[in-house]
Amino acid sequence: MHGVSTRGSAVTRTAAAAVSGLLAGYSALAAAELVSVAVRPEASPVTAVGGAVIDRTPAPLKDWAIRQFGSNDKLVLQLGILAALALFALALGILALRIRRTASLGVLVFGVVGALAATGRPDSTEAWDAVPSLAGAVVGAGVLYWLIGRLAVGTGEPGETTATHTGTGTGPDAATGPGPESGPPTADGLRRPGTFRGPGRRGFLLGAGAVAAASTGAGALGCQLNTGTAAQAEASRAAVRLPQPASPAPKLPRGVDQRLPGLTPFTTTNRDFYRVDTALTVPRLNADRWRLRIHGKGVTTPLTLDYQDLLRRDLIERDITMTCVSNEVGGPYIGSARWLGAPLAGLLREAGVRPPSQGGPADQLVARSVDGMTIGTPVETVMDGRDAMLAVGMNGEPLPFIHGFPVRMLVPGLYGYVSACKWIQDIELTTFDAYDTYWVKRSWARKAPIKTQSRIDTPKPFASVKAGTVTVAGVAWTQHKGIDRVDVRVDGGRWQEARLATEGPVDTWRQWLWEWPARPGTHTLEVRATDRTGYTQTSKRARPIPNGASGWHSVVVTVT
Repeated sequence: MHGVSTRGSAVTRTAAAAVSGLLAGYSALAAAELVSVAVRPEASPVTAVGGAVIDRTPAPLKDWAIRQFGSNDKLVLQLGILAALALFALALGILALRIRRTASLGVLVFGVVGALAATGRPDSTEAWDAVPSLAGAVVGAGVLYWLIGRLAVGTGEPGETTATHTGTGTGPDAATGPGPESGPPTADGLRRPGTFRGPGRRGFLLGAGAVAAASTGAGALGCQLNTGTAAQAEASRAAVRLPQPASPAPKLPRGVDQRLPGLTPFTTTNRDFYRVDTALTVPRLNADRWRLRIHGKGVTTPLTLDYQDLLRRDLIERDITMTCVSNEVGGPYIGSARWLGAPLAGLLREAGVRPPSQGGPADQLVARSVDGMTIGTPVETVMDGRDAMLAVGMNGEPLPFIHGFPVRMLVPGLYGYVSACKWIQDIELTTFDAYDTYWVKRSWARKAPIKTQSRIDTPKPFASVKAGTVTVAGVAWTQHKGIDRVDVRVDGGRWQEARLATEGPVDTWRQWLWEWPARPGTHTLEVRATDRTGYTQTSKRARPIPNGASGWHSVVVTVT
């Protein structure tokens, strides 16, 4: 058979080797995807490594990513991981031209990294999570070794160099026999400097095509099987029939939603509700298999509930506004929905839990998600009479998967990272001194009541408006306290009291409006809110970490 002549283009050989590296990486990911079906989707390398990156990313960098990319931050991370993997694979492919065995072993290194990431995730409880990454790496290493062997242009050991081919024939692929400088095969199966035997370009292309086809098939099969599991979860959600609440939400009063163009609606649709979490792959749980365990310090009667147990309880329905602690001043990570769920305080009392004020030994409730997230909530707050719940419904339908189906926890008046555990599966009673949850370990505060804040929705920043009367409007919030007053000022002048929309439930935000006699020029509008305790939000700017942003929201507009 014809070897690939060393008189051929070095660029072509290098490109072919780079393609070999890419195909090795592709085959590794495809094999890992297929194997993850037998383990769990979260154990696939990209998801595992991405989760590990999120876990180890400093909080300021996380905030930056959320500000820059919003809900697309996870997609950007996954694309970044794939890009880094592609570069790594390219480099290994080129390296394999000289040291095939060592370069192939380099693929195994990536597999070890993925395995360590998978088993080191908070949601990992089994060593089996390492299997997809390791299996994929073995496949990828084998593919790289085999493809480079078909090229037959590299040398086998460190220190060897490629010699000029000496053979017969008239074309670059016409060599048929060893030249005078050829040596015996190395341990890699390649010959020492001289002529290298292999199937030639056509054989390489056929081999590369076969690898690409097989990898695509394996990856597609893995995705299909994982999709089948997701389809079962979709079917279980579609089969849910939410019961009527024992305690329905009060009818919203007239005027609670001013319905002005540009003003945030009072109720946020499920589609538009913000999402901030660390899950690269949204858990898709089958409601029939869901279980919740309540146990820990001070629990005299441990409870284990399934989904139907929860639906059979006396459910409450409430309008509640939720806020993410990552929300910058004037930011979008806030929304209001009508939630249906089981009162959490009642479940805790059934388990024998008493709040610290009544002598209970536990002051922290640690909620655990199926994705490994841990969220710590003050027991006293959960049991102080507010409508803390294990929610099963959102705006009249079962929870969407991205918002925690089948069950999530929420506690009005607290930022989500200390209250709103999605995909919840475990509640443990403990103390703040005994255990730090996920975000607390990353320098966020243990306790985080929502701060009094306000936002200008219209006019938008840098908008151009006509001189005359301009409606300035927005929302203000301080869940579980209530908004008492909102003031607006122009260019640092006197504060003017805005008109408040009709007040809704105490755990929701409140719209406000102010008619501005706008004059031509460029102007800065600022807003501040005062809550029912008499506190007026501070002008001092603070970043979200460690317990929420503060400061006055402002916009610059041009009046013509």
